[in-house]
Amino acid sequence: MIVEQIYTGCLAQGAYYIESDGEAAIIDPLREVQPYIEKAERNGAKIKYIFETHFHADFVSGHKDLAAKTGATIVFGPTSMELGFKAEIAQDGQVFKLGNVSMEVIHTPGHTMESTVYLLRDENGKEQALFTGDTLFIGDVGRPDLAQKVIADLTQDKLAGHLYDSLRNKIMPLADDLIVYPAHGAGSACGKNMSKETSDTLGNQKKTNYALQEMSKEQFIKEVTQGLTPPPSYFPQNVMMNIQGYDSIDEVLDRGQRALTPEEFEVAANETGAIVLDTRKAKEFAKGFIPNSINIGIDGSFAVWVGTLIPDVKQEILVVAEAGREEEIITRLARVGYDRALGYLKGGFESWKSAGKEIDTITSIPVEELFAKKSREKLQLLDVRKASEHQSEHVLGSENVPLDYINQNMAQLDKEKPYYVHCAGGYRSMIFASILKARGYDNLIDIEGGFDAIKASGKFEVSDYICPSTLL
Repeated sequence: MIVEQIYTGCLAQGAYYIESDGEAAIIDPLREVQPYIEKAERNGAKIKYIFETHFHADFVSGHKDLAAKTGATIVFGPTSMELGFKAEIAQDGQVFKLGNVSMEVIHTPGHTMESTVYLLRDENGKEQALFTGDTLFIGDVGRPDLAQKVIADLTQDKLAGHLYDSLRNKIMPLADDLIVYPAHGAGSACGKNMSKETSDTLGNQKKTNYALQEMSKEQFIKEVTQGLTPPPSYFPQNVMMNIQGYDSIDEVLDRGQRALTPEEFEVAANETGAIVLDTRKAKEFAKGFIPNSINIGIDGSFAVWVGTLIPDVKQEILVVAEAGREEEIITRLARVGYDRALGYLKGGFESWKSAGKEIDTITSIPVEELFAKKSREKLQLLDVRKASEHQSEHVLGSENVPLDYINQNMAQLDKEKPYYVHCAGGYRSMIFASILKARGYDNLIDIEGGFDAIKASGKFEVSDYICPSTLL
């Protein structure tokens, strides 16, 4: 028997490959399915099942494409949703044979109503592992407010109550030596404060996970709903894609990987409603970029920030990328449902510059220069980190305008007033500055190195550190 976790850091997502006696199953596959197919082929195995723990909100699963390419059966737990593809809707307690091992369906509503965990038994019938999806994380549980965006009569309190029952009646009675394999780890927006660990024993979770401690249902509901912030706008759209289906990943990649000359790129930008998305590093972007483009660097939480800041997954996108990374970018856009990339700038930004096209810049200054300015004039510092980060520790006198809610918060800023912008290290502040620059805010100055550099300089007063209760 083979059990392998396939972890994708940018989404903090765990997919799983299970194999026994020439048969394989994939749990919660990513959109790009070829690696799973190639792994099975190398092992001389056939993919028999695709087990889905629930209708994912934070990414588009690869179940539909993987089934089409392999003939594998898609399996969901109990649901009344009408699907846009062929799948087996399993019953609670149903067992699926995979070679010499078996997977039992355990229905655990709470995170969503169809949420299901899968119990793996080995060749001897011994319980070995529990694939918990978003029902149980390491150190946390799934947030109970997402399904209410899809099913109108649900509330987060109702879902939290279901989750309480599922954890105590379905999961906690299981053996302590079971290995818990969740769908997400630290950094995912599907929970409040997950551990960086990506697996653990169920016994240790019973001891250390706050949600598994002795408490009343009312206490549990209060605990798991406290501190929840609105989920990213793309979540409900991803859920519907996972229910109804989507374009083949091959079509999406072909469409997005059209190489456009600067002239063709300019025409496409002017004649469509496409956003120009520049995926280079923040420092490079600041030195020069196509006017009105926005910067979300590929070497960061790219997919999450695209999903948070571009409200419609059907938005057309034109890509500016480092040479050789175009396919990676189109793939990572597709992971969160952004399938409408129209192409990329051939030769990258340098080709645009060489063609004599108009360029724009954003001023970025080091902390030493910021301090020198501070000694001469009153500065307005904008902290674009999450509210929980700002509350935990911040520069005294700074104003918190979280990037997550830039569309709601920008109205409070004065276009004529200079603002000095920082996040933790510089990634998010450049996203913030680029979006506002495209909307006519020309007086934003980025602080190099962000809060980390400001604090390390010792030249600014910083609030006392308070441990955050949530990282949402």
